[in-house]
Amino acid sequence: MKKNIDEIIKVSNEIYEKGLVSGKAGNISARFKGDNGDIIAITPTLKSLSNLKEEDIILVDLNGNILTKGKPSSEVNMHLEIYKKRSDVNGIVHTHSPYATGFAHSSKRIKRYEGFGEIKTPFLAEIDYEKPGSDELAKNASEGLGSEDVLILKKHGVICVNENLKEAALLAVFVEETAKTQFVTYMLNSAEDNI
Repeated sequence: MKKNIDEIIKVSNEIYEKGLVSGKAGNISARFKGDNGDIIAITPTLKSLSNLKEEDIILVDLNGNILTKGKPSSEVNMHLEIYKKRSDVNGIVHTHSPYATGFAHSSKRIKRYEGFGEIKTPFLAEIDYEKPGSDELAKNASEGLGSEDVLILKKHGVICVNENLKEAALLAVFVEETAKTQFVTYMLNSAEDNI
């Protein structure tokens, strides 16, 4: 269990340092096997991901029962709903990375590039805005994700999932770099039109 908590702290620091989250925004979690079923380790509410300590990480079961001290992220139900629907997912990273979130606040969509795996659809999956922390967001995010590994939350942010937390975090970085490249492309094309 300590290994899982240490990984959450490490990944939290990394995504903060890469600018994928800022202030006290964003949250991550990992699933691991406990003596009585799956345990979810998740970052706390209202704490920056930049300097978490072992005692800050909250453990919950799949029913949302808190197993340790502290208060989990307000998005805990979203994480739990995803884990319940996706047995293949053991790591979730939810960011508010600037470029990808910029797309989430616009009418533009992020194109799916090869680094996401096989291209089955031209754009990343997205869902309409729901209030952060709401049951509606938890339900719609888990359904909207389907079998995808990335979901854009309109006017909110990004969810990346994978078989482990490290891979989910790498995907979050790739999503942001993809969004940045596409943003620059839009700007350059727009400038060319005006020259």
